[in-house]
Amino acid sequence: MSELGSEERIIRTLELRETDRVPTFEWYIDKRVIEMLLPGSNYEKFCYAMDIDAICIECDYENKHLDGGLIEDEWKMIKKDTGEAHTFPLDGPVRTMKDAEQYIPPDPHKPGRYTSIEKAIKEHKGKKALILHLNDVFSIPSRLMPFETFLIKLMEEPEIVKVLIEKTIDINLEMAKEAAKRGIGIIYTGDDYAYNSGLIIPPAKFSEIFFPELKRVIKGYKELGLQVIKHTDGYIMPIMDMIIEAGFDCIDPIDPIAGMSLQKVKSEYGKKICIKGNVDCSETLSFKSVSETTEETKKCLKIGMPGGGYILSSSNSIHSAVKPENYQAMLETLKRYGKY
Repeated sequence: MSELGSEERIIRTLELRETDRVPTFEWYIDKRVIEMLLPGSNYEKFCYAMDIDAICIECDYENKHLDGGLIEDEWKMIKKDTGEAHTFPLDGPVRTMKDAEQYIPPDPHKPGRYTSIEKAIKEHKGKKALILHLNDVFSIPSRLMPFETFLIKLMEEPEIVKVLIEKTIDINLEMAKEAAKRGIGIIYTGDDYAYNSGLIIPPAKFSEIFFPELKRVIKGYKELGLQVIKHTDGYIMPIMDMIIEAGFDCIDPIDPIAGMSLQKVKSEYGKKICIKGNVDCSETLSFKSVSETTEETKKCLKIGMPGGGYILSSSNSIHSAVKPENYQAMLETLKRYGKY
């Protein structure tokens, strides 16, 4: 097969077809890693220089900076600034059914909401796959109150949670519609469903409360012509069938420290859903040697490549603790061994 462009490579892979080579991208690449490998560069330039196939983007939001290093975002979530890409959620405006019913999500039509998307499309469309971060059913509702309160409400007053799920899904579908009109063709939802030890919500409760709306939101995304990637850390095998049934095109990252097996997921689900992952970023990429990283990358390729439908990546992101030389080794190993 002749060499494909990055966008076509990603699209074909999400369609479970073989391509010229295995594609790669990350949800996040820490700026310190970028600077060590390519001094003076930024995320976009780094993706071109290192032959990374996708650029990940967000809608534009305005944050309020509060005392004590706290941030209030447009969803009215209160979060702690950690100094990393992800903030730590602490609180939100909802406690009662009245709060839930009166809760107003961000305006999807606010001027400037899609400025970054429009800029990315103008600069990168046709050269790189552009992947927009939206949400599905869990992350936003669970952060509109302290997490312990959310779990109690889920068991004692689930109707409150259902109202929040419905409202946040409606807004995400509207934002997806606006993004699709502007030229976005791929999104990912970053709602984590599990810990390393297992699911946050028991399968039966997930099926009862979250699954109907999960199917609705993914159906809505797909009706807009979008391909949809599901990111969730943790051990998710008890709900893998629900993830497949919901209609996702790809599952990420097959979390190795949670006991997820790339071999098992590939053999049981590889003909139904694209697989993205899973070079361990908590141990291998952060603490092990270049040679050990190379061997783990080769192992992932050997398992994931056959038949297509595989994207190589870390098991979460290229965070600040990742050794730059290990990430470089992962990418170089892909170039050497990732051709079909």
